[in-house]
Amino acid sequence: MKLLVTGGMGFMGSNFVRYIYSKYPNYTIINFDALTYAGNPDNLADIEQGELSKGDARRYVFVHGNIVDLDVMKKTIERFQPDVIVNFAAESHVDRSIVDSSGFIRSNVIGMHTLLELSRLYNIRMVHISTDEIYGDVGEGFSTEESQIAPSNPYAALKAAGDMLARSYVRTHQAPVIVVRGSNNFGPYQYPEKLLPLAITNLLEGEPVPVHGSGLHVRTWIHVQDFVEGVDLLLHQAELGSVYNVAGNERPNIELLLRIAEELGVSRDKAMRHVGDRPGADMRYAPHGGKITRDFGWKPMRHIDETLPEVIDWYKKNVTWWKKVKEKSEFRDHYERQKQAKYY
Repeated sequence: MKLLVTGGMGFMGSNFVRYIYSKYPNYTIINFDALTYAGNPDNLADIEQGELSKGDARRYVFVHGNIVDLDVMKKTIERFQPDVIVNFAAESHVDRSIVDSSGFIRSNVIGMHTLLELSRLYNIRMVHISTDEIYGDVGEGFSTEESQIAPSNPYAALKAAGDMLARSYVRTHQAPVIVVRGSNNFGPYQYPEKLLPLAITNLLEGEPVPVHGSGLHVRTWIHVQDFVEGVDLLLHQAELGSVYNVAGNERPNIELLLRIAEELGVSRDKAMRHVGDRPGADMRYAPHGGKITRDFGWKPMRHIDETLPEVIDWYKKNVTWWKKVKEKSEFRDHYERQKQAKYY
């Protein structure tokens, strides 16, 4: 099988590439990525290096390009003739979308439209990675795949737009698309402006973590390895046109921050600095993962309470990786706004 993975240099995409590369030695992976600020070639440098000597026998290939570029996408598909497109490509940070949502429109809507057109025209199966944030703030109960879509911020709204566009192509054009709505992923290679890697790396540097508002916001956390295993299952077994939540364990942000501080031996007063909350902040996301369990017997195996120490240890052992990222202006410029809760 040939997989075209878009956004494969990002956090989730690169972990998916690693998983598929290891599990399926007869698969070919075409990694198509625009290498924006969060696309990091270091995430897959070892695989890239190992493939250099294989010539035409290579089973991993990187293509630099943007999913909004229809001509480049067409040429890539005609050259490699993939069996499946797995779309991880997206702008994904809420804070950045509040400051400027224009890039989110391009990637999450226009880019999504390009991929759907190609899926339809070439009849290529497509797995689209969406998010639980499209359900919006959930005070009580849980969000199932049939729940109302009610995004609260520009990032979530534009992911919802791509998600709904996919659903419309399924119904109108019978496009062979599966939608996967993931909860908050955590794990190795995560861009360090996200909450958990930011907390870990800041505390390792002796700097407090900026905490939005009270920090009592609740999220559902899934280890990225569990998530990519869920995507793999749905890629091979889910019915075309279906939608699945792939979710983990519910925890308040501040509880996890205190756990990280404890693991690193940092006192609470030195670990956190409360800043203003995001405009229109969602207090709770609550995707329900029962459908994938009912249909396939699948559930996540790595509880955040058990695996968080392992993730902390990964960042302790890979200081060079994250310091290189945090030294770049793309990170520093946004972080200065982030730690002041400066959105306008």
